[in-house]
Amino acid sequence: MVDASTCKPIKGAVVDIWHADASGVYSGFGAGAGSRTFLRGVQKTDSRGVATFRTVYPGWYQGRTVHIHVKVYLGGNVVHTGQLYFPDRMTDSVYRKAPYSRRPNREIRNAADFVYRNGGKSSLLSVRKNSSGKYVGKITMGVQRS
Repeated sequence: MVDASTCKPIKGAVVDIWHADASGVYSGFGAGAGSRTFLRGVQKTDSRGVATFRTVYPGWYQGRTVHIHVKVYLGGNVVHTGQLYFPDRMTDSVYRKAPYSRRPNREIRNAADFVYRNGGKSSLLSVRKNSSGKYVGKITMGVQRS
């Protein structure tokens, strides 16, 4: 996390993320929502402006491309609300394997997503596989302090 005006790291920003599971289901919605809190997390940025999350690859739901919701707070105030996206080729690769392959025919790719079309390219994660075969996604987010 960096200050959009100065590009200096922001320490202590609160980063909140949430996304759907492989079946396209969110916690916190629908019947029993209050007791379901899976695939949600909050972290504070360190002195380098870094917040780290460990999660699973997001699922999709009808009408949307694969994404992670993100909110950033500074001093208790929301300074950014957005979504993070994955390269379509990466998602295609992941979705050929279970449990994602149980839901074939993902209908919306990034370019066709109504939110992605409005600036999503700047929220595209840089993703690579590490030596243990796990995916690591990175992005530098610039936010206005107020």
